[in-house]
Amino acid sequence: MRILITGAAGLIGGEVSARLAQAGHRVNAFVRSNPDVLANDGTIAAVDEVLTGDLSQENMGLDPATLDRLAGEVELVLHCAALTRFDLDEEAYRATNIDGTARALELARRAGAGFLHVSTAYVCGERSGAIGEDDALPKRGFTNGYEASKAEAEALVRASGVPFVIARPSIVVGDSKTGAIRQFDTIYAAFKLIAEGRVQHMPVKHGATLDFVPVDHVAAGLVALVEQFEAAQGCAYHLVSGGPVSVGDFASAIGSFPHFDAPILVDAERFDPAILPPMERRLFRRVAALYAAYFQRNPRFDDSNLRALTGLEPPSMDQEMLRKLIQYCIDVGFLKTPELQRTSG
Repeated sequence: MRILITGAAGLIGGEVSARLAQAGHRVNAFVRSNPDVLANDGTIAAVDEVLTGDLSQENMGLDPATLDRLAGEVELVLHCAALTRFDLDEEAYRATNIDGTARALELARRAGAGFLHVSTAYVCGERSGAIGEDDALPKRGFTNGYEASKAEAEALVRASGVPFVIARPSIVVGDSKTGAIRQFDTIYAAFKLIAEGRVQHMPVKHGATLDFVPVDHVAAGLVALVEQFEAAQGCAYHLVSGGPVSVGDFASAIGSFPHFDAPILVDAERFDPAILPPMERRLFRRVAALYAAYFQRNPRFDDSNLRALTGLEPPSMDQEMLRKLIQYCIDVGFLKTPELQRTSG
């Protein structure tokens, strides 16, 4: 199958590009500025072509001849590209996550291709409790502009008339076997501040959980959805953990390393960042506060659609897995070693 993958230089896009190319599919890798399409282990993905463009621009930043060629070749668009930061303004999210999705859909329409859209499980917004793959999305109540933009993009996909599948990963973390992750994006920034003690207090709500899903399960799920696209059509699929971890267990995993201190978990209703020490207050507001909402809800993502279609079962995210993820961060220098922690402490 000829597949155009947007966001191919990203963590998920690169790993899926590598897996699909290895499986014999012909991959056109669409990137914005970084031309390196890499698997999660850092090896170069054997894609057919790397295309440089920009989803926030007309025609995806491609010349008309290239667009015409793609429209005659592409059988499936796998849309991974998105702005995933939580601190951007509405215009930035609209340009890439919403209008960019509309442009990718237009290419799929011209090509008569299917469209596999990578969204997020957190389009559920502030909801806790059971979250079904077929539940209607909220129209408000999102915790950041990223979530809201992904929900609006899903609505575009559903209304497009293009054959579609929607995949919704939760919080993507390292490989389930090794803990390895190629890019320390999103929640890893807050995790580093917490683990190294620069942010020592986190506002939480009773019963809050974190749904960490290993990148290999996400990639395996996307490959399965590509290869079973016709059977999968018209539905959403959660690519999530085998069970979320409580915020308390997450804190305990950090504290299980002798050179780290577990964060102090403070009832969100009583938390006041103004009373934090000055440096911690600045770091909390600049980084940790962006992710605080994820420590204050308890969504339980059902993945029955995915399991029934693909037979895939996510690995269990337990203390052993959490420690593996943390140890990898130490081994590659993302987190401080015991020696450096003692020196800086």
